[in-house]
Amino acid sequence: MDIAALSVMMSQANAKQSTDLSLLKVAMESAEQTGDNLTKMLEGSSPAPHPTLGKSIDLRG
Repeated sequence: MDIAALSVMMSQANAKQSTDLSLLKVAMESAEQTGDNLTKMLEGSSPAPHPTLGKSIDLRG
């Protein structure tokens, strides 16, 4: 294999690696934003109701 072909192959591998890293960065930022939004949504919601509240009726007089 000659040096020119090797140089082209290395350049293509470098470009592919840069593209892969850029896509991974975008995916990670998107996941982080989704997690932040979910955290904000959960913080803003009302607390969970008591687990036994309303499950029974007191019929004693």
